[in-house]
Amino acid sequence: MPLYDYLCRNCALHFEALVRGGTTPLCPRCRSTSLDKQVSAPCAPARSKAIIAAARRQAAREGHFSNYTATERSNLLRRG
Repeated sequence: MPLYDYLCRNCALHFEALVRGGTTPLCPRCRSTSLDKQVSAPCAPARSKAIIAAARRQAAREGHFSNYTATERSNLLRRG
């Protein structure tokens, strides 16, 4: 299941989502399916607890999937 960044054409929201084959993603803000798909840029793993905490705060602000814990991600994938 690839992780993609999306840009909503309707409300201009940038967000990240894991998408199963045959599933159409929806914008979390306006529920539109008019999205532009972009491949996520890879990031090297952080080593410092402060860097990890700062990255999680930024992810939370931006609404990225990486902000979720492993348990939350697992639950979200089961619903999809």
